[in-house]
Amino acid sequence: MAVSVSGQQVTFSPPAGAVGLVGDMTDWRKREPILVVAGQPIVLTLPRGAWVEYAWVGADGEAFADPDNPRKSLNPWWPYPRAAVVGEYARHAVWQQPDATQKGETRRLTWDGTVFPGKRRAIVQLPFGHDPSRPTPVYYVQDGVAFYRTGKLGEVMDRCVQAGLASGAVLVFVEPGDRNEEYYLNDRYLDFLQQEVFPQVEGQLVMVSERGLWGASLGGLISLYLGSRHPELFTRVVSHSGAFIARPGATYPNGVIDSTTAGEWLREQLEKSPPRHLKTSLDTGTLEWLTGPNRRMAAQFADQFLTHQYREYPSGHNWVTWREALPEAFLYMQGTHQATARPATGTDGDDLRKAVEETVRALRAEGGLSDGQINALLEQELKRPL
Repeated sequence: MAVSVSGQQVTFSPPAGAVGLVGDMTDWRKREPILVVAGQPIVLTLPRGAWVEYAWVGADGEAFADPDNPRKSLNPWWPYPRAAVVGEYARHAVWQQPDATQKGETRRLTWDGTVFPGKRRAIVQLPFGHDPSRPTPVYYVQDGVAFYRTGKLGEVMDRCVQAGLASGAVLVFVEPGDRNEEYYLNDRYLDFLQQEVFPQVEGQLVMVSERGLWGASLGGLISLYLGSRHPELFTRVVSHSGAFIARPGATYPNGVIDSTTAGEWLREQLEKSPPRHLKTSLDTGTLEWLTGPNRRMAAQFADQFLTHQYREYPSGHNWVTWREALPEAFLYMQGTHQATARPATGTDGDDLRKAVEETVRALRAEGGLSDGQINALLEQELKRPL
């Protein structure tokens, strides 16, 4: 048996040739593998409800997939991760509903880069029923193809809009060239957006009401970095597992950007100059090396009474975490105050009721309504017939 689960105890039984275990529990290669001793199983205590990615390491130091576990994960980077689930990993109510029948229109952009060399690409998703003359929020999404194909952020928008849980936005999925260079606290990335991306979208496809930046890991870092420094341009930021261990110019001896020992420079800067102009959504997995930095960033936002939400998921630095986080981030940014969700014919309304509750409760973080008003609104929504 490859993996067995009893309560919160997970037993990993090593296959032939395995000398160590890596995965979310070791931040993959950021810490040393957990050694296999005399071929004995490795027993770990993990969070209840966790989704854990792992792989075995051979004597040659190379990772390989567990041959006895067919369960693959949502991991586009490596072929060898396999998954273990501690009980049941919770899915968001938005993912439990049928796919939307009313879908937004998609446009594809391609051009030759000038700020950064090479062919550049972006996918623009317009919300269903989009009117280019009506002021609409625009979000520039880093790692665009991954958010479009793997994360399915566009599907999240379609489902939320059709269910009446949110208003639509224009999503600009921008694909990076060298993401380490472009996203690691690089001011030239703003030049790239302003000179090459904005002109192809704004005034052409949409009249902008507000701009937001959206990203995961290094994409979350550059989103909060630029969003916090430019109130004249940006009012919204979404960051999933933001790579907040970073400092301008910090690299390892081999020249690779430092994402483990550089310190939390951005948080230090924002402590001195709080981004009061931003509405920010922060989240992270609890099985990754960036859990602490994200918790500290969120705590600082709370201490400074900044408009934000913060959520954690019992999984690692991967698309399982971020895909589950996307609906709450979108609802926080675009959720309607008067949710009018209805389930499709023949479906159970419990999940949509929960989504309505979450949307209304998010108003507490936005401010402007008392607890009494919030509770009254919640009662009103939950009394609506489904």
